[in-house]
Amino acid sequence: MQKLVTLGISMGAGMLGSRLVDKVWKGFTGNDAPRHGKEAAAEASIRQALGFAIFSAVVASIIQVLADRGTNKAMKKFSK
Repeated sequence: MQKLVTLGISMGAGMLGSRLVDKVWKGFTGNDAPRHGKEAAAEASIRQALGFAIFSAVVASIIQVLADRGTNKAMKKFSK
């Protein structure tokens, strides 16, 4: 049961995180996020691509930790 809850929370948080990263990136740089398969990725410099990779990895790690904590809290409430 806990694995299914974790999966659901992680997927939802991942989708929201992806949108957040794109909006924050566009807000700071004024350019679309250089994601694979987009024209922006082909035109991005190595510096931009590396910056985006680091930024998105940091956000993904934070989301994963928060999702795990949320799942653990939810499971504790349901197990009482």
